[in-house]
Amino acid sequence: MNLADISTVKSILSQPQKIVIIPHKNPDGDAMGACLGLYGFLKGMGQNARVVAPNDYPKFLKWMPGHDTVVNFEWDNGEAQRLLDEATVIFTLDFNDFSRTGQMASVLEGKEADFIMIDHHQQPSDYAKVTYSDVSMSSTCEMIYNFIDFLGQTDSITADIASNLYTGIMTDTGSFKYRSTSSKTHRVVADLIERGADNMEIHRQVFDTNSPSRLHLLGVALSNMVILPEYRTAYITLTQEELDANDFKKGDTEGFVNYGLTLEGIIFALIFIENKDEGIIKISLRSVGDFSVNEFARKHFNGGGHDNAAGGRSDLSMDETLQQFNEILKTYKSTLNP
Repeated sequence: MNLADISTVKSILSQPQKIVIIPHKNPDGDAMGACLGLYGFLKGMGQNARVVAPNDYPKFLKWMPGHDTVVNFEWDNGEAQRLLDEATVIFTLDFNDFSRTGQMASVLEGKEADFIMIDHHQQPSDYAKVTYSDVSMSSTCEMIYNFIDFLGQTDSITADIASNLYTGIMTDTGSFKYRSTSSKTHRVVADLIERGADNMEIHRQVFDTNSPSRLHLLGVALSNMVILPEYRTAYITLTQEELDANDFKKGDTEGFVNYGLTLEGIIFALIFIENKDEGIIKISLRSVGDFSVNEFARKHFNGGGHDNAAGGRSDLSMDETLQQFNEILKTYKSTLNP
């Protein structure tokens, strides 16, 4: 953030505000960690703040401090609409275009509140009064820590705030193994631990609370993996029938896409997940090295994200999507396997 933006935020927050904090649709650990971390900070300042999520989020995040105050736009639309109508300030965290909020997008477009965007994805839209955008950052949670620091308020970070921010940094860095994990990231994490984040317990809550059905679904996913050594690519498919047969719950496929990258020689991994309710194939893409899955997803699958982690979608059937993908992949052979 530049000095002018910091001054603007300080001026806004110097007065009592009605604040709504919003993550993207299908929020992950970074989105919820950032929202709940900022929520705790703003409440500590005496501000009237609430988190409104576009839809539900995974069970493995529902231990996070403050999660029980989150309003679900899908489930409690009346309350969510009221909060948005009354809001004087709206923070949008971990996304940079209203379209990433699903059905909330049309509602947000009509609001006259002061928008503040904090996000680390590429190509931000121009809708906010204050935009803090930095694609080099490991996570939006690291940016929330910086945001608090810019305001000179790090001493107000409680154990609950620290736990939420740690969760987001941990999940969005793949437990600190991705390239975006910097020395500054580790210094931030160290400070969060000193302020009360229990790193072992957070890791256990997020990663070590599997259900039998999730492990069975993982077995199906791995058995469905297709390896294409000539393209240094591996992909997984999961149909709606397979999801239903294994009692799929939101968040159960989190991390499945990364298994492809554990194979020797593989630099590009994807998972294609059928969602019949929405009529789409949801696609998660991961890479190592210089191959940009952000560019790939934007160009071919109505998506985007980061250079090494992105998402997309297809409105075709699973078979048609895979056929399209395999045809597209042929044009990348020299790039993936020079």
